[in-house]
Amino acid sequence: MADSPDPRASPRNPDRGALDTVIVTGLSGAGRSTAAKCLEDLGYFVVDNLPPELVATMVDLGSRSHGAVTRIAVVMDVRSRAFSSDLRSVILDLAERGMRPRVLFLEAADQVLVRRFESVRRAHPLQGDGRLVDGIAAERIVLRGLREEADLILDTSERSVHQLRRALEQAFAVGGDLDGVPALRATVVSFGFKYGLPVDADLVVDVRFLPNPFWIADLREKTGEQQEVRDYVLAQQGASEFLDQYGALLSIIGAGYRREGKHYMTLAVGCTGGKHRSVVMSTQLAEILRATGIRATVVHRDLGRE
Repeated sequence: MADSPDPRASPRNPDRGALDTVIVTGLSGAGRSTAAKCLEDLGYFVVDNLPPELVATMVDLGSRSHGAVTRIAVVMDVRSRAFSSDLRSVILDLAERGMRPRVLFLEAADQVLVRRFESVRRAHPLQGDGRLVDGIAAERIVLRGLREEADLILDTSERSVHQLRRALEQAFAVGGDLDGVPALRATVVSFGFKYGLPVDADLVVDVRFLPNPFWIADLREKTGEQQEVRDYVLAQQGASEFLDQYGALLSIIGAGYRREGKHYMTLAVGCTGGKHRSVVMSTQLAEILRATGIRATVVHRDLGRE
């Protein structure tokens, strides 16, 4: 099996139906936990260590969720004694019902697995009273048949965590760019400094350098969502230059975030009370982000607090 996605496993394949199911398995220490976190970031409902006999039940429940669950990932290991044969039976059963899951198989070289287990001082689940290498060898035998039937095999021996995430994103992301880079989601939060900084902000912008509409009698009771305030703020000296130059910087930052496997960015835009300037500028910055291919939403944290 080549180390690349099987065409029939493409998440864009319209013949797969509404429920996209992935089974994540492979050698212990090869990166299943990382894969689970990545798939969760990609919108999958992730279930860890589900017994093989319950996989079909989980898929059935997802199918009956009326769209609430559209993507399921089940992470499985060899702790079930009949793991391999049971799982293969489940896959065959689902395939006969038109719901064949994709199987992701993760593996690594023996010396790499030994090093990983020793670094965390854990025993291999099949090691028993033997050596670590004995457990790895036993697991390879148990999983041999399942590996041959996997849709995607990834060898993580030479992959960093970021490289593994990138490979999974290319195989399973929906809505990524044409170059295979996953789409970045941004939340632009307007806030008032007098209420404190948003604790989850990746970037903070201070727009108090712009004149405050609060001191304009006709604008004081209005908010940045109203056209009169928008026109006033955007007409101020430095407003358009700031948007142009900071927008260019955001384009560079966004591209770097995506290369590093970061999926989410929170940009906090602050003024004194979070009512006028930050509301206007956060809306404008969100539009700039969308123009660069970043999916941006706007949250006005402190609007209405005054």
